[in-house]
Amino acid sequence: MTEKADLLLVNAHVLCLNEAHDQYERGAVAIKGDSILAVGPETDIKGRFSAAETVDCGGKVLMPGLINAHTHIPMTLLRGLADDLRLDVWLMGYMMPVEREFVSPDFVRLGSLLACAELIRSGVTAFADMYYFEESVAQATSEAGLRAVCSQTVMKFPAPDARSYEDSLAYARDFIQRWKNHPLIVPSVAPHAPYTCTDEILRATAELACEFDVPLHTHIAETALEVENMRQERGMPVVPYVKKQGLFDAKVLAAHCVHIDSGEILTLKHYNAGVAHNPSSNLKLASGFAPVPKMLEAGLNVGIGTDGPASNNDLDMFEEVRLASFIAKASSNDPTAVPAIQALEMATRLGAKALHISHLTGSLEAGKRADLILVDIARLNNVPRFRRDPDNIYAQIVYAAKAADVTDVMVNGKWLMRQHRLLTLNESDLAAAAQEYAHKIDTFLLAREQSVLSKLIALGGSSEVESFEVQVKVRLSDPATVRAALNRPEIEVVRYKHYRQYDNYFEFEDPSQGRVRFREDNLIDEKGNVTNVRTRLTLLGPAREDQFAHDVLLSRSRYLAPATYTLRFYREYFKPRSEQVLYKDRHRWLIRYKDTEFFVNLDTIEQPNLGHFVEIKSRTWSRKDAERKAALATELLALFGVTGQETVTQDYIEFANSKA
Repeated sequence: MTEKADLLLVNAHVLCLNEAHDQYERGAVAIKGDSILAVGPETDIKGRFSAAETVDCGGKVLMPGLINAHTHIPMTLLRGLADDLRLDVWLMGYMMPVEREFVSPDFVRLGSLLACAELIRSGVTAFADMYYFEESVAQATSEAGLRAVCSQTVMKFPAPDARSYEDSLAYARDFIQRWKNHPLIVPSVAPHAPYTCTDEILRATAELACEFDVPLHTHIAETALEVENMRQERGMPVVPYVKKQGLFDAKVLAAHCVHIDSGEILTLKHYNAGVAHNPSSNLKLASGFAPVPKMLEAGLNVGIGTDGPASNNDLDMFEEVRLASFIAKASSNDPTAVPAIQALEMATRLGAKALHISHLTGSLEAGKRADLILVDIARLNNVPRFRRDPDNIYAQIVYAAKAADVTDVMVNGKWLMRQHRLLTLNESDLAAAAQEYAHKIDTFLLAREQSVLSKLIALGGSSEVESFEVQVKVRLSDPATVRAALNRPEIEVVRYKHYRQYDNYFEFEDPSQGRVRFREDNLIDEKGNVTNVRTRLTLLGPAREDQFAHDVLLSRSRYLAPATYTLRFYREYFKPRSEQVLYKDRHRWLIRYKDTEFFVNLDTIEQPNLGHFVEIKSRTWSRKDAERKAALATELLALFGVTGQETVTQDYIEFANSKA
């Protein structure tokens, strides 16, 4: 008596990609409901099972669907937005500002549906996502019929879906509670990366993942700069640092892991962490070559991911599998490294293990969900076919087959694509809606690119300060006269600081845009040691708003922003026409004269060599106040004994240019 199945798939070259590497050149699969009943030779399966429907696969390869181990699928709507940039410039200068402006549940839903169509067409049946409004990702994915680990992002910066990390954490908790045990979606939490999270965030997200027994998805050691910064700031590499925060108490999926050593690999293995290798993204962003052969040799579960479509720029897993094998060979100088069968395992069974969902999917075995694809290996790019070595079929899939060769896709026992026709999504409608978003984003960026101020504000943290400032600057032959005058009884010294300041000025084609100054302030103690370093960006407007007697100036408003990135980052982001440097030694006093506060700066300009200056400044808020402070500044010049010396009516950089 035969057992009842819902569907028999027959006349297929079945690749199980289980641990035994079983394959059946004329094989079949029996399916009931959402699961696989049996896999084996066609004659055996037909003898054991009867079904209401039998599908002749026409000799195509029937194999597990591919698993995209790391991506950010809503970013399909940002595909091609900003390319050929360094990771920090790309992420902080373009992706995050655009995301702050446009990312919403509607944006995320559309981007996710568009990505699901592309994933299905390239033979992907499951993926791991990390983004904002992750519930919208989960809803779209479920509607499309795909399986996914959907990870809600948590980080220390304000995000499109949360003003604070506490909000993100609460969102993640609610999301996990409501989607736990969904047939297709595994909800998860995603502390974005160690450099975008605090110790508290890492610990809190690990505790949340453990509480609900769900995966924790994060980026680890993607760039050499990240690792270098971690060593400088924390005194240890990235993996030991996150281990110290208890991250590995959870079921971790670690994306990238490009710059980790043998000890860190063993730590990941010890804690059963999964790794998502992202070949195209690492190549495009020049992040480096992950030590994948060493990871696999150590027994790590390494999957393959595309990363987001904005840094790849596609979701083609066939391309990623091929690259994973090629990069391993080239970077190790060993053509036998990561052979085809192992690369395909990374995209299926090992990928499922990396995502901590191998009990559900990743191989064709009885009891697992019916997540599978048909690949046509009779197309021109696959011809001819050699059968001498039975394992040649793996090489054919990895090195010759393309995403376009996928004809049919099934997830959870339901067809999502039949004979290249999508059954759950309308591609043309999605493409049209995506183009509308592209137009809006283009308009936003075009407006921003025309304004240095807009680019500064886009980085976040900018503030308008010193709306108006009374200032006068005099060239000195002997700074000692000013030092002596500061001891006069009419002058009260409130505080004193000593700095060494290193300024880089960015000049632009349009002078009305002002200058951007990148300043590094080194605070010097009485022994001459640097005790603190602070970096700031300042957008300097036109130097002169109005002028009073004795060349006292009223300067225009300025904008400040914390300089949280490198000087190189700002060069590439602002793209100045030219750049100039000015280094000075500054002694600064905050004084009170006639119940009015002034800053007195005693400056020695060392590069270029301009000599000594005294500068008197005070913030103001009205014309009347400005006139009073201008008169007091003139009195101070007289007290300092410098009234007969050269008055400078320009910023130092302008004065330097005039002397050049």
